[in-house]
Amino acid sequence: MIQADPPLAQTSPSLPQTPPTDLTGKVALITGAAHRIGAEIARTLHAAGADLALHYRLSAAGAQALQRELEQTRPGSVLLLEADLTACQAFPDLIARIQAFRGRLDILINNASSFYPTPFGQVSEAQWEDLLASNLKGPFFLAQAAAPLLRTARGCIVNLVDIHAERPHKDHPVYSIAKAGNAMMVKALARELGPEIRVNGIAPGIILWPAGEGATPSSKAELLGRTALGRPGSPGDVARAVLFLVREADYITGQVIAVDGGRTLQQ
Repeated sequence: MIQADPPLAQTSPSLPQTPPTDLTGKVALITGAAHRIGAEIARTLHAAGADLALHYRLSAAGAQALQRELEQTRPGSVLLLEADLTACQAFPDLIARIQAFRGRLDILINNASSFYPTPFGQVSEAQWEDLLASNLKGPFFLAQAAAPLLRTARGCIVNLVDIHAERPHKDHPVYSIAKAGNAMMVKALARELGPEIRVNGIAPGIILWPAGEGATPSSKAELLGRTALGRPGSPGDVARAVLFLVREADYITGQVIAVDGGRTLQQ
């Protein structure tokens, strides 16, 4: 007797993907948060539900204005912190104030940075110390101070690196050296702090033209001509990449993502 083949098993319909969780109940510390990219990262993480500790050094008016803006939608959700991030002895107090604010820290965004030209042959020791302190030493020691709270929260760190960590910026050797160290910090800390803490970086390309650099329309056009997408990015492009790493990238650590429109693809 010939038996018919058994019916094919019915495949279950694919389940819908779980939507990214929001950041409600989480606390993010953002350095250099008063203006530019730092402020846009603050707006993006706050809109996703996070409460914020916003660091500034000299930009008190900008930080206060941003606090008022954000607290219109969620009163009491923003703590302002004034500090010189080149003075690492201030970090324990900084972290203690965040702990008093909400009792936790989930996210550290190392955004604060000094940037100015240092043509070789004219570099002073003070410039070397300042650029390495703000771009390398400060983020490292702040991460070290924040690590106990981040470990408890199984949190994450995102460093703002730079595409010039790989391709040195003409007349900016000290800045480029410092950012190269920052990129290696991402990898080193990812290894040191895993599995509890993820550490990643964002390397922006042409996002905002530096103030006071004297770039001409022709020099800007030349730079954009060497960018695959042929246009500058925006602070929102960087902020959305940060949000991805913070909220959705649970299995990514030790990586630096270029948000550069393809600038690093060309000479």
